[in-house]
Amino acid sequence: MEYTNAVSESEYPTYSRELSWLAFNDRVLQEAADERNPPIERLRFLGIYSNNMDEFFRVRVADVKRRILLKKYQNTEQEDAEALMQAIQQQVLKLGARFNAIYLDIQLELRKHNIELIDHHKLTDLQSLWVRRYFRDEVLKHISPMILSGDEFSLPKALEDNATYLMVEMTGASKPEYAIVQVPTNELSRFIELPLQLNTRKKNGNYRRQILLLDDVIVHCIADLFSGFFEFDAIEAYSLKLTRDADYNISDTLDQSLIDKMSKGIRQRLKSDPVRLVYDNAMPEQMLKVLSKQLGTSSSAESLIPGSRYRNFKDFIGFPNIGHQSLAFPIQPALKSPEFEQHATSFDAIKAGDILLYYPYHSFGYFTEWVRQASFDPKVSQIKLTMYRVAKQSRVINSLIDAARNGKKVTVVVELTARFDEENNINWARKMTEAGIQVVFGLTTLKVHSKLCLISRIERGKTISYGHISTGNFNEKTARIYTDISLFTCHSEITAEIDQVFEFVEYSYRQYEFKHLIVSPTWSRSRLIQLIQREIDFANSGDKAEIFLKLNNLADPEIVELLYRASQAGVKIRIIVRGMCALVPGISGISQNIKIISVLDRFLEHARVYVFHNGGDTNVYLSSADWMTRNIDQRVEVGVPIYDPRLKQQVLDTLDIQWHDNVKARIIDAQQSNGYVKRGNKRSIRSQQEIYDYFARITWQNSDQSH
Repeated sequence: MEYTNAVSESEYPTYSRELSWLAFNDRVLQEAADERNPPIERLRFLGIYSNNMDEFFRVRVADVKRRILLKKYQNTEQEDAEALMQAIQQQVLKLGARFNAIYLDIQLELRKHNIELIDHHKLTDLQSLWVRRYFRDEVLKHISPMILSGDEFSLPKALEDNATYLMVEMTGASKPEYAIVQVPTNELSRFIELPLQLNTRKKNGNYRRQILLLDDVIVHCIADLFSGFFEFDAIEAYSLKLTRDADYNISDTLDQSLIDKMSKGIRQRLKSDPVRLVYDNAMPEQMLKVLSKQLGTSSSAESLIPGSRYRNFKDFIGFPNIGHQSLAFPIQPALKSPEFEQHATSFDAIKAGDILLYYPYHSFGYFTEWVRQASFDPKVSQIKLTMYRVAKQSRVINSLIDAARNGKKVTVVVELTARFDEENNINWARKMTEAGIQVVFGLTTLKVHSKLCLISRIERGKTISYGHISTGNFNEKTARIYTDISLFTCHSEITAEIDQVFEFVEYSYRQYEFKHLIVSPTWSRSRLIQLIQREIDFANSGDKAEIFLKLNNLADPEIVELLYRASQAGVKIRIIVRGMCALVPGISGISQNIKIISVLDRFLEHARVYVFHNGGDTNVYLSSADWMTRNIDQRVEVGVPIYDPRLKQQVLDTLDIQWHDNVKARIIDAQQSNGYVKRGNKRSIRSQQEIYDYFARITWQNSDQSH
């Protein structure tokens, strides 16, 4: 993979964000290919890959297409958008071919474990009868075909983004008739297990567990769906999926509420321009021409992408394990927090000292329990929270509603433009408003991406504030699969600054000062530059200088250039990055002091941590912000310093464990080739398991001491 100089005024090389992002999704495919992972989990990684690729086209490719259409070749990256699109297309096709090969390999592996994914052509007569009955009783009521011959029918307006469809062709004496059928995955499981007694019996007498996709159920019964309404001699159906531009425009009409504007924006997204049509590569050419004409999609390669038989593999994230438990990752029980467990209430625990939780190794239930206790605690007077992404059935928000009913003053900053979560956030905003919660929609030009909760309590006549700052969302579902770190504190100066962040969201015109927190957008860039420059100054003075970062994405041009300059000054820089990385490490004379790895395993690495050596007085920050321009300049983000020496060491220890991962760590090099870190004769270190064991030892030691 080539890297390009994306900043014309800089002598430093950078990677394209889009190609770097594809390199990340290539690492996801590596997990699907990794035979050390259980086969069901490998299949689920294919689902993650598919879901990631959908978002890539909706956001990144859509952006490149807009730049092509608008002839914005003089953008800040100074790259030819058409050449970039060609490079994207080449890599997408390469990854797609690898995806198909991995899927076939996983199918063979599952067969060894007595599980078979079959298509409708392999059904026995008895199975066919059962499938037709299932179609008639369970599926048919959820299907209403869209006929393409109608004069008033508009297919681009009718198709939903990223839903699974079948293109149907009926041929006979007259001209062919075409229709579109949506696979009703919102109403039914995508994966239908056939009754055991109808399945193939193995030589040992056991039955093979067989799964038929809902798509194949419909294809198998497609003639039954149209018979009696259309005359045809032959009928065929092939899968397709449309991906649209995720961007949207909301008018500034003054007589609309912000929620109504957002609702309109979501509806507009359903009608926004298609950026990708993925279809079964077995689809006949004439059918594809009809489909492309109906959609108005370009015939160019980047718009029409052939694929395997099944579309929308994102559903495979939830593929059921119908076999032995060893076919999936073992259940890892969340660890207890000794600090919380040793006290009667969450407030007593936090008052005794700062508490660090690392999800999903620790239970997210400590946060939800803290908010639940606050909802009825007679000493609690006020609760403030930022809401970016929450669960559809959120215990957190339900506790806030209970708090409002109990007379607490509750304020929630709702980010309505959290991409793909807008509808959920709108629904919660309405419910909270109805319950008497003060819902604040923040700044119209800035996303509120920070993860803050502040609870005020009257203790002995004084107001004491308790704060929570996290690298991840207040979402019970994602807290089980995303790695995030959160800090609970009643440090008076930090909680006062948390309160200032809430004030800034409501009253951005006022003057604020932050001595502890790193707050975007106004105060973040200068602070980060100061911290990096300080390490450069140490290096120039001949002192030890180090920077250790853990990020999801590293792409801000100014920060990347400053890291190059730090490397040239002699600052030793280590970076653990999950996704996009514009910086090119290991270039002699430019970035030889920079090493970068990426860790990908069963949990999604989501925590952001900044570490600066600072002449031996190490600074450690947890943050909601990646080092991208949008996070630094265009969002409300918050980073918090860790002051407690014990907690600071825990964060440093976990970073060190990840840095020495030699099982799931990949080296980010000048080609972004994703080569695994070589283990050599060292012991195997799988960092996510090692970190779990690390905190388990701390829990055990504290438990032993308490007894």
